[in-house]
Amino acid sequence: MANPGGIFIDPKLTQQDQLVLINLVDDMTAPSGNNGWILRKLRCLNDPKHTKFDPTVFVSYDFHDFAIDSIFSRFLLQPYVKWAQKVVRVETDVVFLTHLILYFFTLVPSAILLFYSFSWGKVALHWFLVLRSVSYTLLMHQHIHGGGVLAKRYAWFDRVFPYILDPIMGHTWNTYYYHHVKHHHVEGNGPADLSSTLRYQRDDTLDFIRYLVRFLLLVDLELPYYFVRKGQAMNAFKLLVSEASNFMVIYFLATRVHFKATFSTLLVPLLVMRVGLMVGNWGQHAFVDEDNPDSDFRSSITLIDVASNRECFNDGYHTSHHLNPRRHWRDHPIAFMKQKHDYAGERALVFHNIDFIMITIRLLRKDYAHLAKCLVPIGDQIRMSLKERAEMLERKTRKFTEDEIARKFRKRSWSLESHSPPLVIHLANLHKSAAHPVCERFPQERARNEDGADASDSHHLS
Repeated sequence: MANPGGIFIDPKLTQQDQLVLINLVDDMTAPSGNNGWILRKLRCLNDPKHTKFDPTVFVSYDFHDFAIDSIFSRFLLQPYVKWAQKVVRVETDVVFLTHLILYFFTLVPSAILLFYSFSWGKVALHWFLVLRSVSYTLLMHQHIHGGGVLAKRYAWFDRVFPYILDPIMGHTWNTYYYHHVKHHHVEGNGPADLSSTLRYQRDDTLDFIRYLVRFLLLVDLELPYYFVRKGQAMNAFKLLVSEASNFMVIYFLATRVHFKATFSTLLVPLLVMRVGLMVGNWGQHAFVDEDNPDSDFRSSITLIDVASNRECFNDGYHTSHHLNPRRHWRDHPIAFMKQKHDYAGERALVFHNIDFIMITIRLLRKDYAHLAKCLVPIGDQIRMSLKERAEMLERKTRKFTEDEIARKFRKRSWSLESHSPPLVIHLANLHKSAAHPVCERFPQERARNEDGADASDSHHLS
């Protein structure tokens, strides 16, 4: 469904996203300061005690899509949801149990089968199942930020399942937690963030290749070193032990059990996942405000689209997530509406009908016209023409010089020569403008939670 503002409202959007997007479209013609009715409706959808409560059971369908008096609903769906809500930690999150059941009854047997009876036809089927399981990474995203996704009585399984599923999905044990929670959310795409986009021209293919190759080759060295420099030697030790143990298991399976099966079930997903994470992160932090790059509102973006929010548990609300990493995924639309005027005042960017991967692809093609059409203008952006919006977006992809970073990140102390390992200095000499310094201990770590809890306070169960 399109509208006079050219905004396409996809009928497959979640109820929450449709409410938010329609409200933003209305603001383009007649801004209203009264969002009370939307907030009430959004809260009702999350409230188990309300008649409008809508738990997430599947990613492709909403619970209310099924007729409540149908045979399927009465004898299968409703009893399952009632049981599942006692298993998951939050009653909205039945979908996490649904997915875990699917993974353990499809992907795990498929991987095991390849070690006993290998064929490339079975590999193709297995890879298809893995590609269809992209939601797992975002399930784990909730897991590492919330300290698990299941009720306390099932804590043992909450601890165990990542060690089984992570390698099959392309993650090494605990690396996602240490890089994302303990590092990325502390640095927030700043100068010392190993996945920071600041020093790269974000619409340049060669710069993206440098960014990707750097991560693939050096993250296992730089991340432990970062923790050591921050006085977190135990984090460095745990990370190294987890990473080394995972690769030792892969080596054993490849050399002593079945190389082709190991290659197909563990090594290929690992490479694809790490590339995919960097492609996504590039899109998440490609648009950085030239005046205030240290603002979460201005260094990350919000997406209202089916792939990011329906299939990936509101991952599109990336700015909201950086503002409060511990916020529950179903609360992001509520938080966005409560802070809508802050987003507008801070010149934040909101897009629709595009996901982070396609943002990266469009950027590398320098297709700013398409990106401008996907922008949902808020605040002063409403008065801009499409050409002006495209020019604005292009300005926000320019790489920062070291002098600019020193001036605009004054609260953070860093020095390339004195705080980087020799390997990084060597690479910096080859391509100094693209090097990421590893920072010294900052005077202040970034507190990002509304309740005052820092991202590093997350308790990791896996």
